[in-house]
Amino acid sequence: MNANASAPTKNDGVPPRALTDAELTKLLSEQRFGVLASVRSTGHPHLSTVLYHWDQERRTLSVSSTAARLKVRQLLRDPHTSLHVSGPDVWSFAVAEGAARIIDPAGEAAASAGREPDPDRRVEIRIQVSRLYGTALDMPAGS
Repeated sequence: MNANASAPTKNDGVPPRALTDAELTKLLSEQRFGVLASVRSTGHPHLSTVLYHWDQERRTLSVSSTAARLKVRQLLRDPHTSLHVSGPDVWSFAVAEGAARIIDPAGEAAASAGREPDPDRRVEIRIQVSRLYGTALDMPAGS
């Protein structure tokens, strides 16, 4: 062992627990803001704070954006995405992973009419969630 390296620490604390599907759905339904991750052309993540809507029955997330935003361009190139949502305390979170589709009726209408679409038009980023996970740390009272 390197003389400068510290000895391993022992964690006697409460271990995190996986959230149930019902808890994950509740967290996604009760929160409104999350951090959307897309993939840059370099392979690095790009993170954006977004306002979202969770549709539990369809297992989809919807995010409104303008068409010219970097996240939209990146998701058109590579639809793999994740949304991280913080829980009501610093110890819990949910992550929804899936593939994004850009819903752009105004852009499609402009293109079919032979016009250049407005870059400031609103589009919907619709994410079909394929994986949902998260954890919580149930801290004892007084910790």
